[in-house]
Amino acid sequence: MAKSSADDAELRRACATAVAASGARGEEVAFSIRVAKGRGIFEKLGRLAKPRVLAVTTKHSSKGEDNKAFLRVLKYSSGAVLEPAKLYKLKHLTKVEVISSDPSGCTFVLGFDNLRSQTVAPPQWTMRNIDDRNRLLFCILNTCKEILSYLPKVVGIDIVELALWAKENTLTLDNQVSTQDGQATSVATQTERKVTATVTVENDLVSQAKDEEEDMEALLDTYVMGIGEADAFSERLKQELVALEAANVYQLLESEPLIEEVLQGLDAASATVDDMDEWLRIFNLKLRHMREDISSIESRNNGLEMQSVNNKGLVEELEKLLERLRIPQEFAASLTGGSFEESRMLKNVEACEWLTGAIRCLEVPNLDPSYVNMRAVREKRAELEKLKTTFVRRASEFLRNYFSSLVDFMISDKSYFSQRGQLKRPDHADLRYKCRTYARLLQHLKSLDKSCLGPLRKAYCHSLNLLLRREAREFANELRASTKAPKNPAVWLEGANNAGQNGSSADTSTVSDAYSKMLTIFIPLLVDESSFFAHFMCFEVPALVPAGAPNVNKHISGGNEPDDDLSLMDPDGNDLKPDNTSVELGTLNDALQELLDGIQEDFYAVVDWAYKIDPLRCISMHGITERYLSGQKADAAGFVRKLLDDLESRISVQFSRFIDEACHQIERNERNVRQTGILAYIPRFAVLASRMEQYIQGQSRDLIDKAYTKLVSTMFTTLEKIAQSDTKTADIVLIENYAAFQNSLYDLANVVPTLAKFYHQASESYEQACTRHISSLIYLQFERLFQFARKVDELTYTIAAEEIPFQLGLSKTDLRRVLKSSLSGIDKSIGTMYRRLQKTLTSDELFPSLWDKCKKEFLDKYEGFVQMVARVYGNEPIMPVAEMKETLASF
Repeated sequence: MAKSSADDAELRRACATAVAASGARGEEVAFSIRVAKGRGIFEKLGRLAKPRVLAVTTKHSSKGEDNKAFLRVLKYSSGAVLEPAKLYKLKHLTKVEVISSDPSGCTFVLGFDNLRSQTVAPPQWTMRNIDDRNRLLFCILNTCKEILSYLPKVVGIDIVELALWAKENTLTLDNQVSTQDGQATSVATQTERKVTATVTVENDLVSQAKDEEEDMEALLDTYVMGIGEADAFSERLKQELVALEAANVYQLLESEPLIEEVLQGLDAASATVDDMDEWLRIFNLKLRHMREDISSIESRNNGLEMQSVNNKGLVEELEKLLERLRIPQEFAASLTGGSFEESRMLKNVEACEWLTGAIRCLEVPNLDPSYVNMRAVREKRAELEKLKTTFVRRASEFLRNYFSSLVDFMISDKSYFSQRGQLKRPDHADLRYKCRTYARLLQHLKSLDKSCLGPLRKAYCHSLNLLLRREAREFANELRASTKAPKNPAVWLEGANNAGQNGSSADTSTVSDAYSKMLTIFIPLLVDESSFFAHFMCFEVPALVPAGAPNVNKHISGGNEPDDDLSLMDPDGNDLKPDNTSVELGTLNDALQELLDGIQEDFYAVVDWAYKIDPLRCISMHGITERYLSGQKADAAGFVRKLLDDLESRISVQFSRFIDEACHQIERNERNVRQTGILAYIPRFAVLASRMEQYIQGQSRDLIDKAYTKLVSTMFTTLEKIAQSDTKTADIVLIENYAAFQNSLYDLANVVPTLAKFYHQASESYEQACTRHISSLIYLQFERLFQFARKVDELTYTIAAEEIPFQLGLSKTDLRRVLKSSLSGIDKSIGTMYRRLQKTLTSDELFPSLWDKCKKEFLDKYEGFVQMVARVYGNEPIMPVAEMKETLASF
C-alpha cells in the first residue's frame, strides 16, 4: 500500500497538540490525514478553501457518561502551525455520499442531521487518491460502530468493495516495536483491538449488502422473475399499484351506511348545542345589565373620591406657595440695611442663601409652569429681585472700599517692606485671612449677579498690584544694595594679557545668588497670589499650582493654612467641579495680567544689574530661570509663565549682547599694527570657556553652544585675515595660533562636543599650514634639485623614459650639474634650512615637531627623486637615501 499522510506520526502529534491547545481535554487523535481541497460554505462565494487536515478524535468518559467521537478540521496558520478551524460531532452523521460527478472518485460529502435546517452547504472534501478516501471513510465508519454503535448510510460506493478493500489493506502491526534504547515493547493488545474492530465493520458492511440482496431475490421469487427481467418487474409493480388504489375506493363505497349513522348523530348534537347557546345569550344579557349598574355606581364613587383628593391637594399646594412667597423679617433686614462687619457675616451669608433659594424656587422647573404667570408670584418675584439688587449694590460697594483700605493700611506701615540692612520676605497671611472672611459672600454674590464680580475683581487687582509692586521694588533695591560684588566689570577679550585674567578671577557668585533669591521669594508668592485670586474671586478653573515646581509648593511663613474654605461650592454647600476647558480661563489670565502687571520691571532691573557686574552670570541666571520655567505648566498661572519667559528672553538678549561685544573686540585685532606670535584673544578664550562651563550648572547647552560657535568662528575668521595681511609670515601666524588654540582647549574639547568640533577644525588648519610652510622651506633651499625632478615628471606623460636624457636641459650632464650644486654641501644646506625654520618661529615649543615634519617631508621628496633618477638615468651615481637619512638625523 502506498505511503500516506495517515501514517505520518509527526502530523498526528501536531494534530494532538492543536487539539490540546484549543482547550479540549481528554480527546485522543485516532486518525489524521491531509486533504487535497475542501469546499463548504465558501462554495457559494466561488472560492476554494485552503488545504486542510482532517482528524478523527475520541473522548472516553470515566464518569458513566457516553463516549464521544468528533471530526475536526484543522488549518495551517501564518506560522505553518496547525490550529482548529471546524468541529463536527459524529453522532449527527447520517450519510456518507461519494460524488458521482467526480471521475476520480476521491470527492465525498458528509451529511449531518443538525445541518438540515441551516443554509450551510454540507462539508465536501476531495482526497489525494482512492486509498486516502477509503482510509478516512473506513476510519469514520469504524469509529461510529465502535463508539456510537451505529453505521451511517453509505451512498455512491459499493460497500462490499469497501469491505474487501479494508480486508486487503488492513495493516497487521508487529508484535515488537523498537524503543530508543534498543529494547522491544509489546503492542499486541493494540493490534488485536484494531483488527477486531476492522473485522466487525467488515462483517457489518457485508451483512448489510447480503440482506439487501436476499430481500431483492425474495421479491423476485414472489413474481417468478429473474434478475435480468427488470422492465417486466417494474411494469408488474405499476399494475399492482393501480389495483391497490381501486381497492381503496371500493372500501370507501362499502362504508356509506356507517357514514349516514355518524351524520345523524352529528345533527342531534348540533341541535343540543344551539339550545345551550340560546340560554347562554340570555344569561349574558342579564349579566351585562348588572355590570353596567355596578360600573355606574363605581364611577360616581370615584368622582367623589377624586374631588376630595383634589381639594386636599389644592389646599396643600396653596400652603406651600404661600410659604414660598413669605419673606422672613430677619432676612429682609439683613439684605436691605444690615452691617458687613465680620461678626455679622454669618447672618449675611444665611440671608444670601435664603434669597438665592427663594428666587430659584419661583423659577421653572422648581415651580410649576401654571403658577409662573400668577399675579402674586410675579409681584413676589419683583420684590425678591429688588432685594437682590439692593444687597448686591451694598455688598459690592463695601468690598471695593474694604480692599482699598486693607492695602492702604499695609502700604502705610513700613515694617511690611525691606529696609536698609534688612531683607523682608513678603507676608500676605494676614491679608488672605481677612479676605477669607468674605469668600462665601463673594460666592453668593456670583450666584445672585455674576456681572457684579467684574468691578470687584478690578478693584482687588488694582489694590493688590500696588502692594506687590511696592514689595518687589523695595526687595530688589535692598537686594542690590546688600550684595557685595566687584566694582570693576571683567574685560575678557581685550586689553593687556593680565587685565582679562585679573577681571575674570573675581568671585561674582553673589550676583546670581541674588537673582535666585529674587525668584525664590517672589515666584512662589506670585503663583500663590494667582491661585488665591482665582479661588477667592470664584473663577471656575483648575488648580493653578503645578506639581514639581521648585519651591513653588512651599508657602511662605505664616501661610501654611490649607485653603479648604475657598473651594468652589454652590449655594446648597455642594462642591463644584470646575471644567478644565472653562471659558473663564481667558478672563482669569486677563485679570492676572492686571493684578501683576509692572512687577516685571524690578526683575529686569536685577538682571541688568547682574549683567553689568559680570556678563557671564547670565549663564547661571538663564539656568535658574529655565528650572523655574520647567515647573510652571499650569495654563491658569499664565502670567507667571509669561514673566519667566520674558526674563529668559532678556537674559538671552543680554548674553548675546556680551558675545557681540566680545566678537567686536576680536575683530578689532584685525585693524591693529602687524602682529606676530600668539594673538591675545586665543588664550583668553580658553579662560572664558572654562568659566562659562563652570556657570552652566547642568542646564541646556543651547545658549552656550551658540556663543561658542559665534566666538570661535569670529576668532578663526579674524586669524585668517591677520595672517593674509603678510604673506611671508602667514603660515607661521596660523601654525602658532592654531597650536595655541588646541593646547589651551584640549581638556575642554574632550567634554564639550561643540568645542571638540572646532578643535578638530583647528587641527586640520594647523596641519595644512605646516605642510605649506615646510614645502616652501624645502623648495627655497633645494629649488634646482626638485625643479629638475618636476620637469622630468612632466615629460614622462608625453615621451618614453629612455628619450628624456636626450632632451635639452635634461641630459645626464645637466643632472650631474644639478646634483653637484644641490648636494655638494648638503650639511650646510640642511643647517641653513634648520636655522631658517628656527628663526621664523616665536614659540620654541613648536620647533621640534615642525623640524621632524620638515625632515620627513624632505626625505620623502628626496627618495622620490632618487627613484626617478634610477628609472630615467640608469646607474647614474647619486647620494643614497640611507646616507641622506643619517645626515638629517644629525640635526
